[in-house]
Amino acid sequence: MSSGRFLLKLLGGTDTTHLRRWVNLWPPFLGAGIRVTHIASDMKSIDVEMKLRWWNANYVGTHFGGSLFAMADPFYMLMLMANLGREYIVWDKAATIRYRKPGRGKVRAEFRLSDGQIDDIREKLKMLPKYEPVFTVEVKDEEGTVIAEVEKLLHIRRKDVKL
Repeated sequence: MSSGRFLLKLLGGTDTTHLRRWVNLWPPFLGAGIRVTHIASDMKSIDVEMKLRWWNANYVGTHFGGSLFAMADPFYMLMLMANLGREYIVWDKAATIRYRKPGRGKVRAEFRLSDGQIDDIREKLKMLPKYEPVFTVEVKDEEGTVIAEVEKLLHIRRKDVKL
């Protein structure tokens, strides 16, 4: 069984539609109004959106920064777990957010993982005990203006390598 299928089975389903439903019902996302709109069958692309509501607005009526940050939290880790396989350990290690403009209305984030990035990670881990790549995602408003940039630092290693 592939690691992507294992992850889906672990979460109670057999396809990405089931995973999308599960993630959308996860209490932190449900409470913030964060919604996953698309997960590719190969787990190499995920799209997330959040509408501005009274419960996810800050005191000046724009998107609460914590909700914008939460939009970017688990996805690169899940995508890499599914694509690298069960012989790898993948953890979120750190993250930063840079706010560019107040968010109003619906905001979106698109997560993309290429075959080249996956191959690069595997190649680096043939020589290194661990690898800590940084992934960046932009949160954009409906006009495509970047309102926040989130950098995710991940920790990746092979399970057979002890640190």
